[in-house]
Amino acid sequence: MAEVPVNTARRRFLTGSAVAVGAVGAGFATVPFLSSFEPSARAEAAGAPVDVAVGKLAAGQMVTVAWRGQPIYVVHRTPKMIETLPSLDQQLADPNSKVASQQPKFADNFYRARKQEFLVLIGVCTHLGCAPTYRPEVAPKDLGPEWMGGFFCPCHGSKFDLAGRVYKGVPAPTNLYVPEYIFASDDLIRIGVAEKQA
Repeated sequence: MAEVPVNTARRRFLTGSAVAVGAVGAGFATVPFLSSFEPSARAEAAGAPVDVAVGKLAAGQMVTVAWRGQPIYVVHRTPKMIETLPSLDQQLADPNSKVASQQPKFADNFYRARKQEFLVLIGVCTHLGCAPTYRPEVAPKDLGPEWMGGFFCPCHGSKFDLAGRVYKGVPAPTNLYVPEYIFASDDLIRIGVAEKQA
C-alpha cells in the first residue's frame, strides 16, 4: 500500500485555526466570570461611597450627587449663611437636633457638619419623601420676609433652614438627615464612609 504524503502546511494551518477558535471561545466564556467580580449597579446603589469635589464649589452654591438611590445635597455655606443660623432657633421645631438618628455623632453640633462651611444632607423631605429645593435667597416673595434661606419642599410646603433643621408648623416631622461622610482631603468629601472605616 502506497504511503499518502502528509501536507504539513495544511496540518499546521488547521491546528493553528483550532487553537485560535478555542482561545476566542475561552475568552467569551470567561467574560461573564470576570464581570461578576465588578460591583453591580445594585451593589453600588446599596452603598458604595461617592466622592464629591468641593474645591471649586463657590460659596453659596449647592451640588447634588446620588448615593444609595437618594439625592445628596452638598452646600458651600457663606459666612452670612452661617451667621443667620442662631437667629432662627425660635422658629424651628428641633433647633438642637435632639433626634440622634438624624445625624451621625460628628454632626451633633450647631452646624450639623464636620466643617461649618460645608453642609451635607440627604435631600429627601422627612414628610413623604419629596426632594426639597434649595432656596438660598433671603426674603423671596413666595416664602416671606422671615425667610433667611434654606430648603423648601414644593410637595406639601415643609421648610428647612441652611442646617437642614425643620421649621415649626410644617408637615415634615424631623430635620433632614445627615449621611455618614468624611473629608478624604481638604477638597474632597467621601459620602457613605464613617470615620472608623476610612
